[in-house]
Amino acid sequence: MGTIDDYLAGLDDTGRATVEHLYAVAREAVPEAEQGTSYGMPALIYRGKALLSVMRAKTHVGIYPFGAGPIEAIEPLLDGIDHAKGTIRVPVDAPLPDNTLRALLAARIAQIES
Repeated sequence: MGTIDDYLAGLDDTGRATVEHLYAVAREAVPEAEQGTSYGMPALIYRGKALLSVMRAKTHVGIYPFGAGPIEAIEPLLDGIDHAKGTIRVPVDAPLPDNTLRALLAARIAQIES
């Protein structure tokens, strides 16, 4: 087990399903990413840098790409989705669309590789 797996095991069923789905999409999109932590959060790590963290909050699921750049890069895809400089917030029962998450990951990877 890894950091993300441990985190998922501690979530209630509703929260776990959404968070688990988002991590599954991310792992499929970036299979070389590894489990780790960044800023005290479970995260996927890509080439030694934090790629993505997905966390259950009381009223939503937070998606953290570790910077504003990836969110700015996909801003048109976030129409109607609650987001700020470094986070995207989605309802527990309505995860971020898979294609939007893949675009976010691609933007973060481009940032890491530049």
